[in-house]
Amino acid sequence: MEKCSHCNLEFENLQSDANGNKFCCNGCKQVFYLLNSAGFSEFYDRRGDISLTPVGETKALKEAKTIYENYVQTTKDGFSEIHIIIDGIHCTACVWLNEKVLINKDGILDVNINASTNKASIIWDDSQIKLPEIFNTIMAIGYKAIPYDANRANERYNAKRREYYSRLLVGVFVTMNIMWIAVALYGGYFSGMSRDIKDILHFTEFLLATPVLFYTGASFFKGAKTSLKTKVPNMDLLIVVGTLTTYLYSVYAMLSRSGEVYFESVVMLITFVFAGRYAEFISKKRANDSLDRLSNFIISDVKVKNGENFESISANLVKKGDTVLINSGDKILVDAVVKSGQASFDYSSLTGESMPVFKQAGDEITSGAVCINGSIECVASTNFKSSFLNKIINLLENAPLKKPKLENLTTKISAIFSSVILVLGAISFTLWFLITGNFERSMVIAVSVLIVACPCALGLATPVATLVGLGVGLKKGIVFKEARFLEEINSCKNVVFDKTGTLTKGNLKVKKSEISPKCDLNLLVNLLKKSNHPVSVAVLKSLNFKANDISFDEFNEILGKGVSAKFQGKNIKAGSAKFVGKPNNQSETTSYHFSFDGEILASFYLEDEIKDEANSVIKELKKLGFNIYLLSGDSENVVKKVAINLGIKNFRSNFSPLQKAEFIEDLKGVIMVGDGINDASALSLANVGIAMGSGANISIEKSDVVLLKDDLQSLKESILISKKSMRVVKENLLISFFYNAITIPIAMAGLMLPMIAAISMSLSSIIVVLNSLKIRRKFK
Repeated sequence: MEKCSHCNLEFENLQSDANGNKFCCNGCKQVFYLLNSAGFSEFYDRRGDISLTPVGETKALKEAKTIYENYVQTTKDGFSEIHIIIDGIHCTACVWLNEKVLINKDGILDVNINASTNKASIIWDDSQIKLPEIFNTIMAIGYKAIPYDANRANERYNAKRREYYSRLLVGVFVTMNIMWIAVALYGGYFSGMSRDIKDILHFTEFLLATPVLFYTGASFFKGAKTSLKTKVPNMDLLIVVGTLTTYLYSVYAMLSRSGEVYFESVVMLITFVFAGRYAEFISKKRANDSLDRLSNFIISDVKVKNGENFESISANLVKKGDTVLINSGDKILVDAVVKSGQASFDYSSLTGESMPVFKQAGDEITSGAVCINGSIECVASTNFKSSFLNKIINLLENAPLKKPKLENLTTKISAIFSSVILVLGAISFTLWFLITGNFERSMVIAVSVLIVACPCALGLATPVATLVGLGVGLKKGIVFKEARFLEEINSCKNVVFDKTGTLTKGNLKVKKSEISPKCDLNLLVNLLKKSNHPVSVAVLKSLNFKANDISFDEFNEILGKGVSAKFQGKNIKAGSAKFVGKPNNQSETTSYHFSFDGEILASFYLEDEIKDEANSVIKELKKLGFNIYLLSGDSENVVKKVAINLGIKNFRSNFSPLQKAEFIEDLKGVIMVGDGINDASALSLANVGIAMGSGANISIEKSDVVLLKDDLQSLKESILISKKSMRVVKENLLISFFYNAITIPIAMAGLMLPMIAAISMSLSSIIVVLNSLKIRRKFK
C-alpha cells in the first residue's frame, strides 16, 4: 500500500510521475501540480499526516456531461465558454487570486470575474483542459464553482439572504444585551463593584460574545482561512486578526482577573461589519436587478405544436420551423413569423418604449416582447440560442466582466492594500508598546488600525458604478457590450455619423424618375432584387413591376457604389452617378442610375427626411464638447444639404466604406454611429462603434454599443450615462482614498476606539454603493 502525494490516503497501484510523486486519481494529480506551480507547496507541510478527501474525477466527469449540454457554449473561434458563480468571493483580493490561478492554467484563454456579482466568464480550449479540472482548480484554492442558471439565481439569492439575516439577528440581539452589561461594568468602574459580581458579568459577556464571533462572524473566518492558505491577505483576515486578538486577550483578562475585558467591542465589531456586508449584499442585488430582468425572461416555457395539440417545453428545445402558440400574457422567447391571428406586443423590456406594437399574419416578431392581448400562431425562424433575446442576454452577462482600466488598476491596488494594513497594525502596536509599555492600550490601537482600513470600498468603487450604468442603459434600450465602453465613450472627443438611416429616417422614396424606352424593366428589376441596399429596395418598390426571373453571367456588389453584372455578353451597371459614369450630377437628392452596355437608360432621384430629433441631439453633443463629422457615400450636394440643415461643418461625400474606415483610423478618440450594414469596418476601427437599427442582428454583431430604439435620443443618453457613470466612479475612488487617508492616521494616533472603527469601515462601503445608485436616480 502506498500513499497519494495529495490526499495522503493509502491505495494500491498508484500513478507515478517523473519526479516520483504518486497519485490515486487524475484529480489529485492536477490539484497537486496546481498548488506547487502557484507557489502553494507549503500546503503539504501544513497538512502533515492529515488525510484529505480524494479530489476524484468520476463524479465530476458525470456532472460535466450535463453541464456541457446545458451551460457550455462555443465561441466564434471554436473555444468553450461557461458562465459560473464563484461562491466565497468577498473582495477584490479574492477576484485577483482566482483570476491569477486560473489564467496560469494551460488551456484557459480568458477569465473575467465581476466582484459585485461573483459571476465569472471562463473561455478555454477543450483539447487542452477539461471542465472538471477547471472546477477542481477553483475548489483547490478554497472556492466553489456553480454553473450560472437564471432560473436558480433568485433561489440562491433568497437562500443567502435568509442566512445573512439569521446571522445578523444573532449579532443584533447579543449587541443589545451585552451593551447593558457593559453599561453596568462602566458604572461599577466609577462607583465601585465587588470582584465576584464583576467576574459574573465578564463571564456572561464571554458567553454572549462567543456565538457572535464564531457564528455571525463565520464568513470572516472562512475568508481569512482562504487568505492564509493562498498567502493573499484580504479584508476578512484584517477583521479576524483584530477581533480574535481582542477576544483572546479578554479571555485571558477574565481568567487571570487582571485588566479590562473587551467582549462588547468584539460583538459590536463583528455585528457592525456584518451589517455593512448585509446592506452591501442587498444593494448590489438591486444594482444588478436591471441586468437580471431579461435573464428571468427565459424561465417561461414555450407552447409548441406536437401533432394536433400544443405542449409546453423549455425554450432551449424549440427548433427552427416549430409552430408556436402565443396567448395574452405570454413572453416571446424565439424569433418568429406570424402564421395566423393578430395581437399587440409590449417591447418595453428591450427598447423602453411603452407603446404596444401590432402584429398580424406575415409580420416578424423579435424575441423579448410580451403579448398584451390577442392570440397568434407563429413559425420559429431561429432556435433559442440564435435568437435576438439570447444574444442580448449573452451581451448583458458578459458586459460587467470586461473591466474598465480603472477597475483593473483598483483591483491591483486592493490586492496589496491588506498586506500594507497588517504591517501598519504591527508598527502601531510596536511603537505604542515601546512608548507606553501598556500592552492593553497598544493592542486596542492596533485592532482599530486593522478594522478601520477598508479595501472593500476601494474594490467596490468601480464595479458597482459600472453595473448600475449598464442596468440604466438597458432600461433605456441601450446595450453596452462591455463595461469598458462606458469608460471609452467618456474619453472620446469626436462623433462621426453615417447619413442614411442614422441622421435621416432611412425611408427613401423616389420623387422623380427618367426611364428611356430602350430600358428593359425586366432586366432592371432582376438586378435590383439582388441587392438589399435601401436605395435599391426603394427603387424596386417604386417600379411595381412583376418580372420574370433571369440569371446573370456575372454579378458583383461593390459596397458604397452599386452593382455590376454581365448579361448576354453585355456590361450592366447600377448605382451612383460616379459609378455608372454619369457626368455633371448636380442633384441635391440621392440618385440611382442604370446603364446597359455603357448607355444610361434610367435615372431615379430619391429623397429622405432628416430625423426629427437630429438637430437637437447634434446641438447637445456640441455643448458636451464633441467635434461632429458626417461621412456618406452619397453625392456632395445631397450630403452638403443635410450637413447645412444640421449645422455640421465637417462632412465628406462620395466616401466608400474603405475611405470611411481610413478616415476613422486617422482620428483619435472616435465614436462612430452607423446602421451596422455598410459601416462594419468603420465601426470596428472606432474607439466605440454604436449601431442603430431597432436591434437588428447585424448591429449586435458589428458594434460595441447597440441602440435598441432607432432614434438619436438613445445616442445622447448612452453618452450621458457613460459620463455620469465615470464621474461616479471617480467620486467613489476619491471617497475611498480620502476615507483611508484620514481614518488610518487617526487610528494609529490612538484617537479611535475599535467600535467607531467598525462603524466607519461599514459606512464607507455603504456610502460607495449608495453613491453608485444615484446614477439610476439621475436617469429615471
